[in-house]
Amino acid sequence: MNVSSIVADPLDVETDLLCYITSSRSSSDVYGLKSVDISSIAERCVDDLNGRLGVIVTSTTLLNSTPRLLFAGSGSSMNPDTLRDVAGTISKRAQELGVKQFAIVCPDVQDHHSAASQIVEGCMLALYDFDAYKAEKADPRPDLTIICRHDIKKTVRMAKLTAEGVIYTRNISNQPPNECTPARLAEFAEVISQNKKVECTILAGSDLTEGGFGGINAVGQGSANTPRLIILEYKGGSGPPIALVGKAVTFDTGGISIKPGERMDEMKFDKCGGCTVLGTIKTISEMNLPINVVGLIPSVENMPGGQSYRPGDIIRLYGGKTTEIVNTDAEGRLILADALAYAEEQFSPRCMIDLATLTGACIIALGCDTAGMISDNDELASDVCQSGIRTAENVWRLPLNPDYMEMIKSKVADIRNLVPGRAAGTIAAAAFLKSAIKETPWLHLDIAGTAWMQPPSKKRSYNKSGATGFGVRLLLDYLQNSTH
Repeated sequence: MNVSSIVADPLDVETDLLCYITSSRSSSDVYGLKSVDISSIAERCVDDLNGRLGVIVTSTTLLNSTPRLLFAGSGSSMNPDTLRDVAGTISKRAQELGVKQFAIVCPDVQDHHSAASQIVEGCMLALYDFDAYKAEKADPRPDLTIICRHDIKKTVRMAKLTAEGVIYTRNISNQPPNECTPARLAEFAEVISQNKKVECTILAGSDLTEGGFGGINAVGQGSANTPRLIILEYKGGSGPPIALVGKAVTFDTGGISIKPGERMDEMKFDKCGGCTVLGTIKTISEMNLPINVVGLIPSVENMPGGQSYRPGDIIRLYGGKTTEIVNTDAEGRLILADALAYAEEQFSPRCMIDLATLTGACIIALGCDTAGMISDNDELASDVCQSGIRTAENVWRLPLNPDYMEMIKSKVADIRNLVPGRAAGTIAAAAFLKSAIKETPWLHLDIAGTAWMQPPSKKRSYNKSGATGFGVRLLLDYLQNSTH
């Protein structure tokens, strides 16, 4: 999908479909509709629209440059996510109409750069369709032009890269487990490292067994698809890097503590945290951000078998702590603990952020539209929370006081990987991760509810089914603001 911008009178732009987003009930304040031939059509359309959210009204014209008009309602207020959602609805309508190109007039708001970004993201993400394994492909995607009073070329370029990063992340996240094994995930990382500012290191086999990665090895030892620790270093600036750590269980049966069969097919999405890190590193390398970032993705397949780790086992994590295995389905925290401890030791990062589809308890607590956030650093938590607000990838901070750290203590090992009962499941999992970290500022995002569309996810035009790519837009916003 080609995306461009232009500073022009909308009626001077040649386009198959000219689109307006408005909360107004009058066409008099809609930018660029001064033509006598058009104003009466616009007035009728806007009156029919009545400002209703998501409603679209179209009309033909006699103009050669603009044969068709479209008006879309944004409701009583035009907030950032509403604009993104409405733009996505417009792009779907343009695709249904079979136009080759459409133009959206950027609303005349105070922050036109933010508005333009939301329009680009909404349009591109709404037209996403995972059809790699289907004989019948999606309809062609029309090209988009954004018309604005101001020069927004750089903004549009960055928004396009952001949307492409989300799409890339969705594509990998949606891959079936027979196609996307830990080894295949490592191949995706190696392709990203073709950018001269990105270095890729893959630890596997003896590198993991002799290197002391007890969590990664234990979880992965029951599968014929052996584990990997994927490391991507983006070197775009100076100073210590920011470390991003993403859980990538390419398929999670639960291991010996096997999951129920219902909806187990969705466990291909247990790799979404790692896929978000891949998509983020790829995008910042294309944006050429002046910052250093290291991404670590522990990748395993959690399968039952003769070599699987068992409830009752005691394993030694990277860094030396011993862990009692209470349940083999609490595997994500084991591989993340290894990766976090390794990241702190090897890269001395200024902060660490991990993303993981970690606990069903997070869905019970927050539903499917807000990620759980736990951090030991108030400033880091505040910055990430603000990025969540700006990108509509919302997070909610949960506590982590010493009482929760007591919950994970074991009678037979240093810590245990699951707390009996159902109390504070999300926080206990985060406490396990915190125990692997010595002093680096750290933040954990539990994306179990937000990583893919599942009941009761809120329907948006740009998120319809499958993986959402949650976290890419949030992390990119955070990283861009970290360069200032």
